[in-house]
Amino acid sequence: MGDRLSSLKVERPNVTLRELALEKMRSAILDARFLPGDRLVERSLCEELGVSRTVVREVLRHLETEGLIESLPNQGQIVAILDTDTAAEIYEIRALLEGEAAMACARYADDDVVAELAKCIEAIQHAFDTHAHHAVRAHTTAFYERMFTGGQKNVAWEIVQSLTARINRLRAMTIASDGRGQQAVQEMRRILAAIRSRNVLDARDAARAHVERGSEIARDLLSGGQTNASCKRADGNVRDSAIVLQSAMPYKKQQARFIKP
Repeated sequence: MGDRLSSLKVERPNVTLRELALEKMRSAILDARFLPGDRLVERSLCEELGVSRTVVREVLRHLETEGLIESLPNQGQIVAILDTDTAAEIYEIRALLEGEAAMACARYADDDVVAELAKCIEAIQHAFDTHAHHAVRAHTTAFYERMFTGGQKNVAWEIVQSLTARINRLRAMTIASDGRGQQAVQEMRRILAAIRSRNVLDARDAARAHVERGSEIARDLLSGGQTNASCKRADGNVRDSAIVLQSAMPYKKQQARFIKP
């Protein structure tokens, strides 16, 4: 009976075409190759990504659930506009959850968890040193996942995961700001030091301070670019996705267009 049932198992590749296309599009938004308000045209994306319209539609629907794109009446789908109020709310949620997770991690984590957190921070430092911002985001997510699970805050981590795309979009802005690399790593080392010494209150305060500093940087960046983004949306002055993909530039080169009115 066991052999008969096992033969029904459907074999599938580890990564599907849809997942590959989703990662490409998500990275394009996080790396600011698509700017807030840019129009996403299905036909153009099919050609540029080399996938079917069905795949593109599935990807766009998924990105909309993540809050990275939005649909506008008579305009179709665009890259979601970042605004200070939404950003502030996300950082507020982060401060509450990460502060609690840091306290719990300081209380429950064993030496193996502490060692893994330290390894994540070293990887983040290396990524900053080599200007690999995509790696910074990935290793930072890994750090927090281990902190939450090490503190037995699994449900809280599930909540954070639902915001991961928006968190990483804000993180992509802040880590590209001058001097943030060294500052961010120092702040995370303070979190780790408190966890290692089992000081639950210091761990909470260090985690919240780290989030609050990121919030301040994001607020300053968004305040500088919010007027321009709002005008772009109101006027319907959006760029075609094909033009975006053909002229894609690294984040730093496009940052000025985003933060300055």
